[in-house]
Amino acid sequence: MKKSKLIVEHLYEFELLGFVAPVKDYKIAWIVNTCLDLKLAKIEDYELEFINGSKLCVSQYKFEKENGFIQLLKNKSFIHDTNSLYLIPELKIFDYFLLVQDFTSEVDINDYIDRLSSNALIQNVVKLDIDKIKSKENLLTY
Repeated sequence: MKKSKLIVEHLYEFELLGFVAPVKDYKIAWIVNTCLDLKLAKIEDYELEFINGSKLCVSQYKFEKENGFIQLLKNKSFIHDTNSLYLIPELKIFDYFLLVQDFTSEVDINDYIDRLSSNALIQNVVKLDIDKIKSKENLLTY
């Protein structure tokens, strides 16, 4: 019997910001809402189970737009396991990720970086290249 392989290619149609902000998730959501004039709201926590049995659970906030969305994800899992799990393990330095999907080009990502950088509680904001992230599949929360 001939075996067939199913190859799935995901589309990453969003821009990604990573930032260092050692504050609670509700506080960073409030900061992002204030700086960017958004209305991020807490939604169900994002859970991911791995083949080895470990489980990742991160908080997420989302703002639905007419032609896209803006989503705030915490990088570090809040389930206390024997070892800390990260949404993007190769980018442990970042506390949060902001996914910006906008099909209208109404969002200026550089303006978002400038506005977030002006807040004293956010130490660093960086635009990340999604194609260079090894575990980018973890960002697909749908």
